[in-house]
Amino acid sequence: MASFLVLNGPNLNLLGTRQPEVYGSTTLDDIEQVCRTFAHDRGHSIVFQQSNHEGALVDAIHDARGVHAGIALNAGAYTHTSVALMDAVLSSMVPTVELHLSNVHAREEFRHRSYLAKAAIGVICGFGSASYTLALQALMDHTKAGHD
Repeated sequence: MASFLVLNGPNLNLLGTRQPEVYGSTTLDDIEQVCRTFAHDRGHSIVFQQSNHEGALVDAIHDARGVHAGIALNAGAYTHTSVALMDAVLSSMVPTVELHLSNVHAREEFRHRSYLAKAAIGVICGFGSASYTLALQALMDHTKAGHD
């Protein structure tokens, strides 16, 4: 049984009320429950975290080393600005999937650039809350294939 970290960045605590036309009406608590069930049904566990603070996210990524088989990371706006998060993912050597609820490539130009994509094993975006289970499945498959 592997453990996976599902890590969420700034403003994701407001899901369900924040721009529902972009992010939907599903709350972060709803997503957590779906992820827990998804992982459990496949014989795995998750740790689910959210922070609005870049340093706390960096610490969580560092702490994942040797503990979690992979990280599903929705870094929110930090995706497009944070070299620190990119460096944390690279230095942790924990397989990481970048994920987004919305299709960032169909949005504002500044959202088209991702620092995290350079460090991630893959990127999933545009599938709403299903992006989380898609990311977890990708991590499970990656781990099973022995890529970690």
